[in-house]
Amino acid sequence: MTLPKRREPSIFKRFLGYLTAFKLYFGIAIVGMIGYSAIDAFVIAQLQPLIDESLGQGNFEFLRIAAYLIIPLFVLRGVFNFMGTYTLDWISGKVVMNMRQALFAHYINLPVSFHDQHSTGQLISKLTFDTEQVAQAAGKALLTLVREGALVIGLLIVMFYYSWQLSAIFLIIAPLVAVVVSVVSKRFRKVSKRIQDAMGNLTTAVEQVVKGHKVVLMFGGAESESTRFAKKNNENRQQTLKLSVARILSVSSIQIIASIALAVVLFIASVPGLVENLTAGVFTQVVVCMTMLLKPLKQITTVNSHFQRGMAACKSIFKVLDETLEPNSSTHTLSRVSGALSFENVNFAYPNKKTNALTNVSFDVAAGETIALVGRSGSGKSTISSLLTRFYQPQTGQILIDGHDINDVELTSLRRQFALVSQHVTLFNDTIANNIAYGMQDQVAFEAIVEAAKIAHVTEFVTDLDDGFHTVVGENGLMLSGGQRQRIAIARAILQNAPILILDEATSALDTESERLIQDALIKLQQQCTSIVVAHRLSTIESADKILVIDQGQIVEQGSHSQLLEEGGVYAQLHTMQFSE
Repeated sequence: MTLPKRREPSIFKRFLGYLTAFKLYFGIAIVGMIGYSAIDAFVIAQLQPLIDESLGQGNFEFLRIAAYLIIPLFVLRGVFNFMGTYTLDWISGKVVMNMRQALFAHYINLPVSFHDQHSTGQLISKLTFDTEQVAQAAGKALLTLVREGALVIGLLIVMFYYSWQLSAIFLIIAPLVAVVVSVVSKRFRKVSKRIQDAMGNLTTAVEQVVKGHKVVLMFGGAESESTRFAKKNNENRQQTLKLSVARILSVSSIQIIASIALAVVLFIASVPGLVENLTAGVFTQVVVCMTMLLKPLKQITTVNSHFQRGMAACKSIFKVLDETLEPNSSTHTLSRVSGALSFENVNFAYPNKKTNALTNVSFDVAAGETIALVGRSGSGKSTISSLLTRFYQPQTGQILIDGHDINDVELTSLRRQFALVSQHVTLFNDTIANNIAYGMQDQVAFEAIVEAAKIAHVTEFVTDLDDGFHTVVGENGLMLSGGQRQRIAIARAILQNAPILILDEATSALDTESERLIQDALIKLQQQCTSIVVAHRLSTIESADKILVIDQGQIVEQGSHSQLLEEGGVYAQLHTMQFSE
């Protein structure tokens, strides 16, 4: 693994890659910023002739010319300021937009295992807070670094032009300033990384409490959650304060170094004959330039913290962007498969787990068959459906669909063959109609949506809503009951009309009457496709063509409902426990 010190230059180079996409606009911004500082340096450079020639020798023509030029100069200065500031703000806006878009697109296409191992709050924080830090680096930081840096160079040129002897002191203090900036930059980046982590923890804490608000209230967790948030909030405050301390000390250090240089200049000027041709104008010019240097040096040091925060944010963002996407190199596509499935000696363990979730699992499903997976919680039933849709990759073994290894099939084409109804229903903050037709809004007629809704008994509650199918369901369907959400998910699967249907506890949130109605709808749907049914309630899978009993990741029994009852094994025991009453 490469060391951070070696990676940092590549981070800055990669950051510049986002800027070079706007070379023309960046060139305009550079011209504006340098032009702005050049005019400031030019105006300050006129102190010597103003004092020595105009006021000292009575040459008032210089004052007259200055009076004519001062307004046009400051108008031009304003134009340069607009060119530099607005253009750089425009560039920083585009950079952060492109970076957010790239990060969002990456989130969508990252494997499920990545999202399992990273909190939602941390990922949201990268998309909002971290990218905003990059915007600061691309906008305010670069503006100040370039504009104030150009002013520093301009003032030094003026100083050396009028008196190189007095100005030479800066050749001595420049290395000291460089050392301070270098040390502080490392400190800025280190603390900035901690601030980003702290912000991610804050976002995670808020997200968990908002999502679990009812649980917090019911179990009296408000005080403990408030205490936990206060601790994380204080950690963020402390890190921000550390950044502020580093910034204040760096500014003070550089200003003290600059004041030493000014003191040396004053001392040298106090010794008669030590500096040749030292006039009142030259002395004033050099002292004013040195005094003027304090402000841009302060701003450069201060804005360095913003720049380093931006680079730390870039490192955090690029780390996510460098995560490997779901493997999808296959170009083989499938139209509509018949639905034959096969597992051949499949072994699978979740990331960072030592024990297998599935061990030597093998079974075949003929096209049009209904196969049920039963077993205790955590036995590996849902894992099988996750492997079928390539949310995860098995370590060994093969999974076939119509004789094709699913790893050889293009992902979109593969997943188009499946319709999934899970016990964990996901709805979007959109209308009921759009949730039913999710991913197919432009491909299906409204009548088809209504027909699917009728089969799934969605119309029974939609007719009572003021806006009907155009009712917005709220975040994850919070405006609806659990059973209503599950009916919408079933309607979505019916509308998709895929050749393979995966039902993962699809009726778990339904009441008895609704379950009976939905079961009738699902039986009709299952007659047209291959079905994989994950169930705890055995009454829902008695008619399955084949039942697989899973225990600790292995198939311990398989057969029809009647066959398994006759064997008197694990399935018979589960059946007896459920129907004992």
